[in-house]
Amino acid sequence: MPRGWDRPLYIQPFDHRGSFQSGLFGWKAPLSQAQTSEIAGAKQIIYDGFRAALAGGAPAAKAGILVDEQFGAAILRDAKAKGITTACPAEKSGQEEFDLEYGEEFQRHIEAFDPTFCKVLVRYNPEGDRVLNQRQAARLKRLSDYLARANRSLFMFEALKGDKKAYDLEVRPRLMVEAIRELQAAGVEPDLWKIEGLDRREDCQKIVATARAGGRDHVGCIVLGRGENDSKVREWLGVAAKVPGFVGFAVGRTVFWDPLVSWHAGKATRDEAAGRIASRYREFVNLFEES
Repeated sequence: MPRGWDRPLYIQPFDHRGSFQSGLFGWKAPLSQAQTSEIAGAKQIIYDGFRAALAGGAPAAKAGILVDEQFGAAILRDAKAKGITTACPAEKSGQEEFDLEYGEEFQRHIEAFDPTFCKVLVRYNPEGDRVLNQRQAARLKRLSDYLARANRSLFMFEALKGDKKAYDLEVRPRLMVEAIRELQAAGVEPDLWKIEGLDRREDCQKIVATARAGGRDHVGCIVLGRGENDSKVREWLGVAAKVPGFVGFAVGRTVFWDPLVSWHAGKATRDEAAGRIASRYREFVNLFEES
């Protein structure tokens, strides 16, 4: 499998686990089987909305989903059977320090679902704890090496600094560049970087140049929504869409959260919630394509 991803890709992510348990349902782990099934049912609404968006004209060849095994195993299997691009997270949910969800069994879980992408979310601050960064980088290199060796799933990497208050106009882009360089130097080789939205085109260009340095010519970047409001996400997509190398987006809660809250409160039916999700997803696809 050739490494890197430089084709258009519009991801609907709903691999959130802790935020579904506590934020939507108000539950704490461990969950009962009934609670697990109810969360899985909520995620099915998002998937129904995604499929409705495809049926309504969103480009299937450029579309994909990111969902977890815990609550979305059936969705992952169905999407793969339908030829939909899939991504599945490998990290433990809600951890400040990156670790693999299934520990030494991580390879078996990836191979069982065979997603297009294996995704990680990592809180990585180049100016933070060096020992912590080294521990995380070592685990990430192990996963990166496995994916390259197995020639199966591509590697999708989402790096967060963790402290949103420090992510201002000047600091955030610089730290992103430093994080990418450090991780590459540690032998971590993503095919696709999920990048928090940037306000300036020149910062997007720096990110792409860093991601593609050293012969990594086909590595791509996509913009993540970070749960921001609709207008801010639109602004970020409009900036990134004009920069070669930024190939799409992964916008989750901005698309599905309000519809799901309305459904959970009994203010919307399942079909109504799925319809709103489909509409929002298509709006972001159209915005990126037109920009």
